[in-house]
Amino acid sequence: MKRTLWIAGVFLIVASPASAKAPFAEAIITGLNKPAAVAVSGDGRVFVSVIGEYDKDGDGAVLVLDKNRAIPFATGLDDPKGLAAFQEWLYVADKKRIWRIDRKGKAEVFVPASAFPTPPRYLNGLTVDQESGILYVSDSGDLHGKEGAIFRISPGGQVSVVTDAKRWPQLNLPTGLALDGASHLLVADFGTGELHRIKLADGSTEKLADGLGGADSLAWDKFGRLYITDARGGKVLVFPRPGEKPVQVAAGFQAPGKLCNDPTGHYLYVPDTRAGTITSLLAMAPGTPVDESPLPLESVLAFPLLKWAGWKGEDEKGVVQPLRPVVLTHAGDGSNRVFVATEQGVIHVFPNNQQATKTKVFLDLQDRVVYNDNQNEEGFLGLAFHPNYKKNGEFFVFYTLKKGSHTNVLSRFRVRSDDPNVADPASEEELFRVSKPFWNHNGGTLCFGPDGYLYFALGDGGAANDPFGNGQNLKTFLGKVLRIDVDHKDAGKNYAIPKDNPFVNNQGARPEIWAYGLRNIWRMAFDRKTGALWAADVGQNLYEEIDILTAGGNYGWNRREGLHPFGQKGLGAQPAFIEPIWEYHHDVGKSITGGLVFRGTRLPELNGAYVYGDYVAGKIWALRYSDAQKRVVANQPIKDRGVPIMSFGEDEQGEIYYMTYSSSGQGIYWFQPVDQAKDKAK
Repeated sequence: MKRTLWIAGVFLIVASPASAKAPFAEAIITGLNKPAAVAVSGDGRVFVSVIGEYDKDGDGAVLVLDKNRAIPFATGLDDPKGLAAFQEWLYVADKKRIWRIDRKGKAEVFVPASAFPTPPRYLNGLTVDQESGILYVSDSGDLHGKEGAIFRISPGGQVSVVTDAKRWPQLNLPTGLALDGASHLLVADFGTGELHRIKLADGSTEKLADGLGGADSLAWDKFGRLYITDARGGKVLVFPRPGEKPVQVAAGFQAPGKLCNDPTGHYLYVPDTRAGTITSLLAMAPGTPVDESPLPLESVLAFPLLKWAGWKGEDEKGVVQPLRPVVLTHAGDGSNRVFVATEQGVIHVFPNNQQATKTKVFLDLQDRVVYNDNQNEEGFLGLAFHPNYKKNGEFFVFYTLKKGSHTNVLSRFRVRSDDPNVADPASEEELFRVSKPFWNHNGGTLCFGPDGYLYFALGDGGAANDPFGNGQNLKTFLGKVLRIDVDHKDAGKNYAIPKDNPFVNNQGARPEIWAYGLRNIWRMAFDRKTGALWAADVGQNLYEEIDILTAGGNYGWNRREGLHPFGQKGLGAQPAFIEPIWEYHHDVGKSITGGLVFRGTRLPELNGAYVYGDYVAGKIWALRYSDAQKRVVANQPIKDRGVPIMSFGEDEQGEIYYMTYSSSGQGIYWFQPVDQAKDKAK
């Protein structure tokens, strides 16, 4: 379905969103004198550069929007085009120099024309690396396809050449810039209508798309969609995913300029230089709507009366020792008990009853588990009960050894024969051991698949950037998901390797490997209904991702982070890599916590949704993926408590819980309809 809108004299043809409470597009300001670019600062203020009369120096300005007014913020500029906000500064590409403006509007020349290696002709697009503060600016040359260049500007104002027409003869009239990860730069070329990617390490280029008309401006949204304005054709286009063709979002602009995300990330601000307007445009890919409407749910304490056996809340010196629950699961034996493991190494058990008052210690491994608040990715990390636990009493744990240097073990334990609520600490049988160079990135999730085999995730070895390239190295276990048979034993092992593991016959590869190219999965789980294995892979620089894992799949790390090339050896989308089904930017959250596909009965509105969260942001979402459409169709927020989301779990009925660390012991939550939660509060 399409609809047409008259907005400030601009005839827009837009695809109607599936569900949008606000208008798809509306003018938020009119009557501007040639607005060229929009930028949003960290404090949420919206700035617009206005050119004034072309080639008339001194009549350009930067304005700040206040509701429906545009207020002068910095004046006396020449022809300001690109804008970029970083920390307390606003940077402006103004013809032959770069201005820097502070929060109060005081402007100073940050980089004069004399600081450039070659004299700039017409500085145009501007973008900034939000991690390092490095600026990138395009020089459109003589505006007729000659003398174009792209420069790098350090935080101290030193300028170097990324590329120019001498090094890259195809460079015509570069305008829009956007970083693609931290090591690659996207360039929109107005003269050729092409989109290119530059590897910043060596200046090498790759053409990604053509036929884009007067390609002028680029902007990512927070979920991996790339938007581009066609200033010549009056359009806004979107690339829904890397490697896909662009789709028209809106048309009918006179000369759309340099767009950006609004503070919420759900809309785009599009300046129209000729019309003198700023239009707010819904960020979407027509034909592929994603429902982002909030679910009418919120979290409440699941076991408000629960006291933890043996936990005092502080050590012998009086230092608070928060409870750190990292696993909540069940034995699958019909007993309807809940098992919760803490990162310090204690497994608790209690009845699955909201009125439960006390746990019992099922197994205490604190004498074997290392945990330190300063290295809090180590400790007790994984627990899974054997599918036939009711008969054999076996369960499996994954933890970091107290005696050893960054060494993780996978062990089998058994319950005591005389007490179903107590395990035998002497029954430990070590199945697997792996040492790693650094303390972080341990993975640790254990889960049994529908095939009865045990799957477990290992991080890439730690530190940053995967310095040893473990993710892509099939000779190491690190950066992988492994699959083993715990019911049989091969020669020299306490487990067997399934004959259909994807790399069994690959000489030089570890036969236990089931999937690879992973940085640090923090929680994965099988969908009870479909058998699909969902995983959340924690990002490094900019992006968090969700994957659906398949046998033999390569998920790209450390050549990809989310949907983007990573590092100096980074690569674009290609058949060798399986792209995540979803990513989000670090503006949204900075450490994903994987959850579960909900198959319980308490909350029908969650049925079939993958519920996940973010440790740093404390946010929670319910994501839906369509197998038929091969894409995400919903990512709906659930009202959170603003606490770190450490882990998710489910009970025997498939009801879902999440955990956070707590000095009071109240660290387990589940969800209820908003009205019901309010009634209980009363």
